[in-house]
Amino acid sequence: MSCYSVNRHWSDQFLPEIKSIIGRHILQAAPDPLDYYQATDLLMLDAKDMRIAARIRRHGFAVRYPHQFTIRAKLPTGAETELSKIVNGYGDWMFYGHAGPNGQSITSWRLIDLRAFRAALIRHRTTGTHLLMGDKRNGDGTCFKWFDIRSFPKEPPLVVAQG
Repeated sequence: MSCYSVNRHWSDQFLPEIKSIIGRHILQAAPDPLDYYQATDLLMLDAKDMRIAARIRRHGFAVRYPHQFTIRAKLPTGAETELSKIVNGYGDWMFYGHAGPNGQSITSWRLIDLRAFRAALIRHRTTGTHLLMGDKRNGDGTCFKWFDIRSFPKEPPLVVAQG
């Protein structure tokens, strides 16, 4: 089984929990007139064809790097990475969570607005706005770019929700 398959199988176990968490942030109670006249109890917020990336870190990273999130930036195969796809405009939000000590539940998470992320990267490159970021190389040749959430501009907000 390839490294991708192993990692994908591990992270997919969290999808039901991720969907439950995200649902709380994209659904809202419908106003009374919609409920009365249009049989509508819930509305999706800004979610027409919303695309959400999901990343789960293994246990221990939340404590070691509480203000960081990472995005895969390079693969030994040369395949396109999440960072490239996000920078190229794909994705609206990213769910970024940390597995608990049992490895089967999420203990902390953030919902990141990728439009705000891209806007901050553009400002960083064009106006010199300072973002704290760096590279982390794993033993398997995979490289991640880390970003410090505290260095991002307040507007537009990078973090939509956290828990």
